[in-house]
Amino acid sequence: MSISRVLFSFRRWWREDVVGTVDQARVIEKRRAECALSERYLFMTAMSAGIAVLGLLLSSPAVVIGAMLLSPLMDPIMGLGFALAIGDYAWLKKSARSLAYGTLMAIGLTALLVYMSPIQTITPEIAARTQPNLFDLFVALFSALAGAYAMIRGREGTIVGVAIATALMPPLATVGFGLATWNWTVFSGALLLYVTNLITIALTALAMARLYGFKTALSSRNTIFQNLAVAAVFVALAIPLALSLQQIAFQTNAQRVIRAEIEEPFVAGTEISRFDVDFRAEPIVVVASVYTPEPETEAEAEIERALARRLGRPIELSLTQLQVGTAASAAQAAQLSAARASEEAAELQRAENLATRLALVAGVSEEDVTVDRTRRRATVRAEVLDGATLAAYRALEMRIADTEPDWFIELLPPIGELPDNIPFGEDGPTPAGAQALAVIEWSAERINLPIVLVGPQEQASQAAELLAQRGVSVTVRPGAAPLRADWGGQ
Repeated sequence: MSISRVLFSFRRWWREDVVGTVDQARVIEKRRAECALSERYLFMTAMSAGIAVLGLLLSSPAVVIGAMLLSPLMDPIMGLGFALAIGDYAWLKKSARSLAYGTLMAIGLTALLVYMSPIQTITPEIAARTQPNLFDLFVALFSALAGAYAMIRGREGTIVGVAIATALMPPLATVGFGLATWNWTVFSGALLLYVTNLITIALTALAMARLYGFKTALSSRNTIFQNLAVAAVFVALAIPLALSLQQIAFQTNAQRVIRAEIEEPFVAGTEISRFDVDFRAEPIVVVASVYTPEPETEAEAEIERALARRLGRPIELSLTQLQVGTAASAAQAAQLSAARASEEAAELQRAENLATRLALVAGVSEEDVTVDRTRRRATVRAEVLDGATLAAYRALEMRIADTEPDWFIELLPPIGELPDNIPFGEDGPTPAGAQALAVIEWSAERINLPIVLVGPQEQASQAAELLAQRGVSVTVRPGAAPLRADWGGQ
């Protein structure tokens, strides 16, 4: 078979079996509605910005994640891409206006909160959003691919994960922090990260929409010009990020050099216990501690001169020497003791962060979360969350469980409606049906109630057998299609 025939067959399959199954009118209508500058959009943007800046000031990843989940900024950015794809400049203007209002309001609100706050120090969460690099471009790219695909194919449960991955609101809150504290480094770095995510998401949405057959009313000449302009923006965006990546490479190499120079003056058996480098300071600040059998009085000055010579930058070194026994294992024993104490503190902090995240997603206070560090088990009973289905509660539990593979996470949902449609094919449950059965199984385990399946006898019996194999108490009641589930024993 010739290559041309293969390509022809592929194009025909893509046009008929993939693009042809997309309800473009429905997708466009939904995207238009979610780009509107509404009261809800402004309110949720403000709440997300407030939570984000508090999470950054407190250096709490859990609170920052909560802000990402609330942020509605993804909708107008995706709207920009879809509007460009079909050449609808009225929609483009509408999306740009919503995005501009949301962006300016978030920056202004966060700057005001930081200005009024007694805490104005640069925390690790803030610092992490001031040095964008080329990898941030790829994170936004792959996340936008997933988000655009989900919107086009009607799988919008993925958008929650995309919102977390692209992290649109925390960089904006960091921009507000930089504005309030007149810190140009923080302001410019965070703004570049936000613009990186914004442009990448919009251009990726444009590319995905074109790929799935969303057509523009522009002439071919204008379309070519538009494509060239998009490519130019993408390349222009990659240049400063590549320069930032070069800086990251310098810092990685510098850390290796600094570690080697610190070890150089000391005898065998010396161990570095602490090692921090601040590349933003001028000169570069290095803080280190070593366990050594033989302290060296001139080591700090010698290392400082050697580092300045090798790195070509002035260095300010603060070196603490802790003397240990002369046995070869003494430094290692001291290091292990310090490591155990550090690990215990880290485990305690990890459990506290887990409780905070569970309380956030369950809509309760941290006191309502039961955390058993010995058995590595965390349980919380969730409040009724507006619009949340049992599938949504299960997704929240799975998302947290994925970040804590060593823990058993239990999010106990309120009694809600079970799936009212469990699709079956000729060979059994379809993928959507299997997903519905998984939700039913999880809900029965968490709520501890039996299940009643109502529908065609053959489908109900097959589904009941699958659930029974997983330990779910099931009864079957004949009824009309489609197969659905309800609670029993109430």
